[in-house]
Amino acid sequence: MIKKVLICLVIIVLGMTAYFFWRTWQGQSTPGVRSQKDLTDQLNAMDIREKIGQMIFAGPDGTEMDEGTKKLIQHHQVGGFIFFAANLQNTEQMTTLLNDIKKENATNPIPLFLGVDQEGGRISRFPEEVLKLPTNEEIGAINNPAFSYEVGQVLGKQVKTFGFNLDFAPVLDVNSNPDNPVINDRSFGPEPQLVSRLGIETMKGIQSQQIMSVIKHFPGHGDTIVDSHLDLPVIGKSTEELEQLELIPFQEAIDKGADMVMVAHILLPEIDPTYPSSMSETVITDMLRKQLGFNGVVVTDDMTMKAITNHYDIGEAAVQSVKAGSDIILIAHEYDNATAAIDALVHAVEAGELSEKRIDESVLRILELKKRYGIQDHPVQEVNVKALNQSIEEIMEKYK
Repeated sequence: MIKKVLICLVIIVLGMTAYFFWRTWQGQSTPGVRSQKDLTDQLNAMDIREKIGQMIFAGPDGTEMDEGTKKLIQHHQVGGFIFFAANLQNTEQMTTLLNDIKKENATNPIPLFLGVDQEGGRISRFPEEVLKLPTNEEIGAINNPAFSYEVGQVLGKQVKTFGFNLDFAPVLDVNSNPDNPVINDRSFGPEPQLVSRLGIETMKGIQSQQIMSVIKHFPGHGDTIVDSHLDLPVIGKSTEELEQLELIPFQEAIDKGADMVMVAHILLPEIDPTYPSSMSETVITDMLRKQLGFNGVVVTDDMTMKAITNHYDIGEAAVQSVKAGSDIILIAHEYDNATAAIDALVHAVEAGELSEKRIDESVLRILELKKRYGIQDHPVQEVNVKALNQSIEEIMEKYK
């Protein structure tokens, strides 16, 4: 009897040892992000330009791989790309572009974030052959959490099928101002509890497809009368007032496992009269990190929006945003804007204006998120648009 037990123990030990060596071999042979120890080793092996590259979320120009995109990947090792409707013409072109970008990044040790604003409704970046989901306002009118979750699942499927790994959705802004020109029907409604309930279910639905979800636009864009694409909105609310409305959905989504928070370009003079929220330490570090307890990745809204470019040099804005606590600077348009931000951040570290320790904090968060979702630069082989459209038709029929 004892002999049999010993034999069983030996078999178990040998099996566990074999599995350990197999996992180790897998980690060494597959480019990507692995264990926590590997993350620290990977971080320590990176020079300052490689680290800052990971903190840049750029945008490709055009519908094909161009020299600027190649340089951003090969020479700057950027952390990710965001795609807009102008980049995405049809199924074949979309998959070719994403596959080319992934192939170009194959020699880099860290896979790319590949993101898109696929919210549903009018904010749908995919071509017309892909059916649109209802607006968040329409989902709010139905007010069924199960419907919201299934919409999130379909959004996640859409994004994943085309080869993306991140969706800049859902919108958690409370549509408290009927004159709001930028949020409007992108919001689930005028009540924070409704936005929380439905927005969190959409977030979970997206995440269920192994797609990272970005909740936006912190600390709340629903009470603005200026579109931040055109200029800097101003909201004259105190922290206490935000806590009664705008912050509620963000707090609850953070408590439910939000991956990434996008910070808006909004000036809140009662809270920080100097900098917009995307550049404000009071908003990002004190409010989002400390008060709301968010330990994940913070990304800015697009720094090429006029809310920023009308008032700041883009390099200056990038440096101030990282000082304030941002992990990723989103620069959605033009190669020169991305490189200007990279150069400004490198110079700030070399001049002692930013510490490398501060950079390391952000890069480690980015590596951890990429590791958690196991993202890889694998090409997409085939896209079944008909099946995607059918899934939309089925849930619309189910909840009509």
